[in-house]
Amino acid sequence: MKVDKYNMNEEGLNRFFGPLEARIMERVWETGKASIKEVQELLDRESPISFNAVMTVMNRLCEKGHLIRLAKQSRGQVSYYSAVQTKEQFLNEQTRVLADGLMTDFGALVVNHLIDSLDQADPQSIERLEQKLREMKSRGES
Repeated sequence: MKVDKYNMNEEGLNRFFGPLEARIMERVWETGKASIKEVQELLDRESPISFNAVMTVMNRLCEKGHLIRLAKQSRGQVSYYSAVQTKEQFLNEQTRVLADGLMTDFGALVVNHLIDSLDQADPQSIERLEQKLREMKSRGES
């Protein structure tokens, strides 16, 4: 699933979600599944928030395809919500989509900026880059 907009001026999950959406997604990822009331109580510990605000945003996250409402067993039971993807799956997919789009639109500029920021990369990522470059050279793609 592709997030419709990317907020460049934000940090972390707020780049992909609104502030309350990001907080809700974090709580659902932490708990695995949760009711609206459980999420509201967790968020309320940080700062006061109404049940209705949490309910509205969780239902919107369902409509957007990020949360799924788990089936109730019978009438009167509480609905539980779960994330469609793990946090790692979500971030992997969104950063891939973002990187692909940047490469399509601004190829050489993106590569140059990534090269300039390699000093921030971990050794495993550098090794993966070196391996990919070796593979490309051996196929004659460089």
